[in-house]
Amino acid sequence: MAPKNAENGAGHKLVIVESPAKAKTIAGYLGNGYVVESSIGHIRDLPQKASDIPASIKGQSWARLGVDIENDFKPYYVVSSDKKSHITKLKKLLKEADELYLATDEDREGEAIAWHLYDELKPKIPVKRMVFHEITPQAINAAVENPRQIDDDLVEAQEARRILDRLYGYEVSPVLWKKVMSGLSAGRVQSVATRLVVDRERERMAFKMASYWDLEGTFDAGSKHEQRMFPAKLHSVDDKRVARGSDFGQDGVLKSSAEGKVVHLDRPRAEALVSALEDATYDVRSVEAKPYRRSPYPPFRTTTLQQEASRKLGMSASVTMSVAQRLYENGYITYMRTDSTTLSGTAVNAARSQVRELYGAEYLPDAPRTYTSKVKNAQEAHEAIRPAGESFRTPAQTGLTGEQFRLYELIWMRTVASQMKDAVGQSVTIRLGGAAATGEDVVFSATGRVITFHGFLKAYVEGTDEGKQTDDQETRLPQLAEGDTVAAASIQATGHETKPPSRYTEATLIKELEEREIGRPSTYASIIGTILNRGYVYKKGTALVPAWLAFSVIRLLEEHFPRQIDYAFTARMEDVLDEIAGGRKDRATELAEFYFGTGEVEGLKKLVDELGDIDARELATFPVGGPDSGINLRVGRYGPYLEVVGGADGDGDGAGAGVRANVPDDLPPDELTLEKAKELLANPAGEEIDLGAHPETGLRVVAKNGRYGPYVTELLPEDAPRSGKKGQAKPRTGSLFKSMSLDTVSLEDAVKLLSLPRVVGEDPESGEEITAQNGRYGPYLKKGTDSRSLTSEDQLLTITLDEALRIYAQPKQRGRAAAAPPLKELGNDPVSGQPVVVKSGRFGEYVTDGEYNATLRKDDTVEDLTLERAAELLAERRARGPAKKAAKKGAKKAPAKKAAAKKTTAKKTAAKKTAKKAAAKKA
Repeated sequence: MAPKNAENGAGHKLVIVESPAKAKTIAGYLGNGYVVESSIGHIRDLPQKASDIPASIKGQSWARLGVDIENDFKPYYVVSSDKKSHITKLKKLLKEADELYLATDEDREGEAIAWHLYDELKPKIPVKRMVFHEITPQAINAAVENPRQIDDDLVEAQEARRILDRLYGYEVSPVLWKKVMSGLSAGRVQSVATRLVVDRERERMAFKMASYWDLEGTFDAGSKHEQRMFPAKLHSVDDKRVARGSDFGQDGVLKSSAEGKVVHLDRPRAEALVSALEDATYDVRSVEAKPYRRSPYPPFRTTTLQQEASRKLGMSASVTMSVAQRLYENGYITYMRTDSTTLSGTAVNAARSQVRELYGAEYLPDAPRTYTSKVKNAQEAHEAIRPAGESFRTPAQTGLTGEQFRLYELIWMRTVASQMKDAVGQSVTIRLGGAAATGEDVVFSATGRVITFHGFLKAYVEGTDEGKQTDDQETRLPQLAEGDTVAAASIQATGHETKPPSRYTEATLIKELEEREIGRPSTYASIIGTILNRGYVYKKGTALVPAWLAFSVIRLLEEHFPRQIDYAFTARMEDVLDEIAGGRKDRATELAEFYFGTGEVEGLKKLVDELGDIDARELATFPVGGPDSGINLRVGRYGPYLEVVGGADGDGDGAGAGVRANVPDDLPPDELTLEKAKELLANPAGEEIDLGAHPETGLRVVAKNGRYGPYVTELLPEDAPRSGKKGQAKPRTGSLFKSMSLDTVSLEDAVKLLSLPRVVGEDPESGEEITAQNGRYGPYLKKGTDSRSLTSEDQLLTITLDEALRIYAQPKQRGRAAAAPPLKELGNDPVSGQPVVVKSGRFGEYVTDGEYNATLRKDDTVEDLTLERAAELLAERRARGPAKKAAKKGAKKAPAKKAAAKKTTAKKTAAKKTAKKAAAKKA
């Protein structure tokens, strides 16, 4: 911020925070006598590239690491080039100050930034560490009045974490470059997170489906009951429980623990049992009622906020943290990177006050509720994520809109609900018995739940994964007593199939990482962002799917760096870092053990130095359908592809060996079955289907399956005259109509397609030529600059000149045509509250809430698209900000001479760069 807050620009106190937005807010609270400036994030780091390495260490063997591994792992930090001018500015402001407040965030990373500022600025004036977890006038003034010193243990822990990550990444990543693919990266936590996703896909690939049947009935309690009809499922036959999905293993066979204890119904037996129960009567064997009680959920910490925002608002972890950061910096919520569920006394009072005001005293417990985090090494001195201030603003009072409103509302509801009474009610299980005509004794079971007092559920209900029942769902049953008789209104046999383990979503992966104590909550969003951006993982709907590239990477790490990719080891390293933070372990000792190893355990350096020969081809080869199928999947430089090593049918006789086919990028690994592989090999992209010779030109005509769909093309001879922009021969091509396929397209069809664009005739009035063409947006007629759409592709081949002239005789539609109806309606967006629909646009299908449009990804289909997936796409689109508007007509343009000068300069600069690159290549 400008020094106008200081009187006469001298004798002021300089306050440094991380972000300009936070600086602006805090400056307004502190007033005169203070200058508030931001560091704009980190000011320095370990060297990122060779040119960053300090001259004093360039000759050292470890210089590329930026860490002196021979002297207690001393790090060498450099100020990034884009921060040097800003450091100069901070130093100038420091000269005019008489006191320095380092007011970076209160977590480990914030503590490290404060230390880096202190070490780089080298102040000669008193320095104080100022910490706060919310940006309100009261909190900022309290922080100024109660400063502390920089916590060296926290700095040590963060530095150890940074050095550890540097050693891991800089030693292991080059191995991936040499043996898998250039540009890849390995990371202490990112690689383990990738392994989790790969392991889950391996489970899905090994999974074998089992089928089982049961009976579902609707029973009639009689006219005297208000709740007359109720559902029940078959529970047991002759005292043996009916098998359900959880009784089967991954191999599709009954688990040993279930053998002899359950009855496995197949379709014939289930249907026979239905027939045998046609005349059965049923009596109530037992009624078991239990009290139902549910306590409020704790206030949010980082990971639970990310999970709920994903479930309820469709926000990715990165979008959630970005929105939360803005809410924090503008004084709406407390600090959003925390593993604590603790609320301050002030916050508890604020929440209880709103419970009394909004819901009534009957919803307020006699004593305040307290929460203790179950997260290992949680910093309880920090607070949970809650609304900022001594009294909470309701969402309507904030003036927020869009994503910020929705996320604030989520945090506000959760916080208020945490101080409300339990929800209470009753759970009931009714067992109905009857005798089948076969003499078998059958028991049906009905379960219900009634909530008599909703308590905190009035304010907030937690979301669930995989369609599980939410805490506020009720199922009412009639008031029955043991011995009562009921009639079966209907009974039917129902088949089921076991399902493979669900893929991780962002929410469930975060939950898994936290439960395994891998990484820190503050890093989960960036970890998921990294594995997505690196191409190790992609999204199919909300599910995280590993790419085949990830399988190669994880295979290498498992075979050659088993300790570093181990889940338990990675969790133990987090414990070590926490011990360093607590001052109970020495940083240099722990780093030495990790890097150099001990007598019992090999260190990272030895593993890298003694790798030996690694068969890169074997790493990238995965048999499809078993080792004897004769078909391998290979991970190549340009993507995965199939290769026949035996017969094309997998008979191993060598017939068809060498045949290849690309694997679609969006085909999940568990869907690449042997049958699918054979299908892809039978019609691979790029393979030519010879249709014969063109009757006019004599050239061979072939059909191909290309990147953008099937098409036909001519094969030009080697000595064909050169044409086209790059001096290459340019054959005629034509995309297949939607009504055609590679299996049925004929030479006659191909000749017609290659005739496009077709000259329809000349306009007798203007003399202009009219052509029929197939364009990006469909078939159309063209006359000069006047284009008219056609209704079908077939018209391209059949339309006559008279028909074309009649179309041109009609007045051309101006502006947009009437909007087409949506392809699908999904419901209201959880962020904007507006209806979300799927539409078809000129660039493909997209979702819209009326304000933002988001194009469907390649693995999204209109049929399978859910509201949750659409909300996620819209959230990602909003995170990029509003679209830039096109310049209006009549807007002033830059003077032509200046524009030309800039263009010339740009060309000269580009020419110089090209010359330098060429010289470097020669060298």
